[in-house]
Amino acid sequence: MAKKIGILGGTFDPVHIGHLRSAIEVLESCGLDEVRLIPGAVPPHRATPQVGAQQRLDMVRLAVEGVPGLSVDDRELRRQGPSWTIDTLLSLRQELPADTQLYFILGQDAFAGLPKWHRWQEILQHCHLLVLQRPQMPVELPAGLRQLLQQARVPGAADMQGGSGQIALLEQTPLPVSATGIRQARADGQDISFLVPDRVRDYIQHHGLYTVIHSI
Repeated sequence: MAKKIGILGGTFDPVHIGHLRSAIEVLESCGLDEVRLIPGAVPPHRATPQVGAQQRLDMVRLAVEGVPGLSVDDRELRRQGPSWTIDTLLSLRQELPADTQLYFILGQDAFAGLPKWHRWQEILQHCHLLVLQRPQMPVELPAGLRQLLQQARVPGAADMQGGSGQIALLEQTPLPVSATGIRQARADGQDISFLVPDRVRDYIQHHGLYTVIHSI
């Protein structure tokens, strides 16, 4: 039977409970075999991460250790240059069995900005898209993306067929947690317990991360 793999990219600066809840909810609700968290090295559409690649990778590894179905993939950190999603998908397609079903997971804000991504029209050729929605915070989509959604949308992940080409909108548990807020809390000397896994909190404290907000 074809394997179903979810892909959740991000800077994970730091990884927090919002990332992990999203990954677990998608894993369970969509019946995936695995969700891979992929830290980005040089995010093209986001600010430069506050801490280095190795430390962000360490934190993600600590966060998913022992969690069934979640794993970390460091291919974007090993690759030179910007972390283009299309390159990551092509790399995965080269190494996975041809019938593998890939599900790229992204938030509604990122989805709204999809037309700005490198070779964005090719992305659906290599995966399905699972868009995580916040119903209380609707996002306006550009016309071209509304048309794509009209053509490719299916009611849910269970309705997706084949290995790529379709889009499903999923509601997620609203957790008002952000990496920006966690970094600011650390810089202000506040306790970040329960915003990140305990092992990630301990790692951040041990290495003295995010005690200062760096201007970018």
